Amino acid sequence: MDAKIASFFESVGSFFSGGDSIPWCDRDIIAGCEREIAESGSGASDKSKNESIMRLSWALVHSRHSEDVQRGMAMLEASLNNTNSPLEKREKLYLLAVGHYRSGDYSRSRQLVDRCLEIAPDWRQALTLKKVIEDKIAKDGVIGIGLAATAVGVVVGGIAAALARRG
Repeated sequence: MDAKIASFFESVGSFFSGGDSIPWCDRDIIAGCEREIAESGSGASDKSKNESIMRLSWALVHSRHSEDVQRGMAMLEASLNNTNSPLEKREKLYLLAVGHYRSGDYSRSRQLVDRCLEIAPDWRQALTLKKVIEDKIAKDGVIGIGLAATAVGVVVGGIAAALARRG
């Protein structure tokens, strides 16, 4: 019984804390990726440059800073049309989905994850992100309904108070 109660309180706590399973990235990792690109210069192969850019894009969309996330999304969107490999396209779509999730655009994030899953239906990472997105949308809906109900209660209470004063 105690385990059930603890589990209930843990689930309520995680519901309101807004935690998710998507990792965060620190600015020092981003700086390291930027240094890697700068140091590779014109002597690196295209494959090596693309891998470095993908690492930087990953770091940027996983940042806690919205300007980093936006920069990472812009990099990914700019390179998406030049992507021929389905695996590389899947990775870029996933990272774009993470970026949109971090930016609060959950519907666009869900669309991008669905496109990933069209390419690789069993990809665990995308399935996990889709669940995180859907949980966030559901949570925001519940909170929105609660706020709306509270607002209606305040208005009805105000009307009732006004009528009580008149009567």
